[in-house]
Amino acid sequence: MSKHIWIINEYAGSPKHGMEFRHYYLAKELVGRGHKVTIVSSSYSHLFANLPSKPCETIDGIDYLFIKSLNYGMAHDKKRVLKWLLFMIKVLFLRVKIAKADVIMVSSPSPFPIVPAWIIAKLSKAKLLYEVRDIWPLSLIELGGFKATHPFMRLMAWFESFALKHSDEIISNLPNYKAHLSELGIERTAHWISNGVNLEELSVQEPLENAYLELLPKDKFIVGYTGTIGLSNAMDSFLQSAKELEAFEDIVLVIVGEGQLKADFMKQYKNSHNILFLPLVKKAQVGSVLALFDVCFIGWLDEKLYRFGTSANKVFDYMYSAKPILHAFSGGGDVVKIANCGVSVKAGDKNAIAYGVKKLYAMSKGERANLGTNGKKYVIEHFSYKELALKLEKLF
Repeated sequence: MSKHIWIINEYAGSPKHGMEFRHYYLAKELVGRGHKVTIVSSSYSHLFANLPSKPCETIDGIDYLFIKSLNYGMAHDKKRVLKWLLFMIKVLFLRVKIAKADVIMVSSPSPFPIVPAWIIAKLSKAKLLYEVRDIWPLSLIELGGFKATHPFMRLMAWFESFALKHSDEIISNLPNYKAHLSELGIERTAHWISNGVNLEELSVQEPLENAYLELLPKDKFIVGYTGTIGLSNAMDSFLQSAKELEAFEDIVLVIVGEGQLKADFMKQYKNSHNILFLPLVKKAQVGSVLALFDVCFIGWLDEKLYRFGTSANKVFDYMYSAKPILHAFSGGGDVVKIANCGVSVKAGDKNAIAYGVKKLYAMSKGERANLGTNGKKYVIEHFSYKELALKLEKLF
């Protein structure tokens, strides 16, 4: 039976506007299954590449409503707090702007829209889903250094508690989110609906330019990374591991991307013969880069928060590339272990990372290929947005 689903996420983007894409992909699959989907986003997000030019728009069959909001600077701008509160207030008036909903899904990190969504759901007799993609306020406390007794953290915790107690279903993209509910003393089911991949997009990859191909080392065992070069990506321990690998002349660490720490790292490691930094490539070319790697690397900080797991899109892209993964991760719900598609080592430990590289290097090509095949098979069967949308639909 066809239903009208509202997805409320003030950072929801589209191919036209830029990140974030999770709800676009889920909504596109749901529309393809005969549902009507309205994504309620914001007129401004620091993640958007192009700001919306009008309040309402239909993109690939998905209705978008961009609530007029406060502009701010970067991610840590204090104006964002005011933006969250204004967005929450304006959500309350959605009932007069959008056709009646059968299902309303509120997606974090900000939990504030849950209260007006709950009121609308009660008035409309709609089912209310609460999706947790980032555990606020806990992330701000454990990673951001805020005290749990801070008034704003207490306020956010009240909204989180309201969401967890009054929603009809709880969803998270974190595999071990149920442990957080247990820590809060809440005995409820948490449905794991991970981030994922769009198989249609990944099946069509744009080739690299010849000039770029010339930059890549030849006849080397390449342990590669693609993405942002920043603090949260734990690149320092990965680069430090190069010193432990100097005896292996054919092993090279290749970092493809940009980020705030790239210039510093390039200066620091300018004399390292087994480290190579390359420019960012277009999203459509990432698969072509991964095809040239022998091993794909992703690392994390050794943070307590990751006990609930992570849901990095990069891991799924790596899995689809059918390359073995070196995963420097000490948290819960390690998908590389679950899928048996690589080697997992302690986060933030250069010696452990070097050990992981050497372990994969010592394997035969067939053994590494088997790990890569495991990853691709697993991501297609479990993490395609088609499969994830089916899991979501079952909660309606």
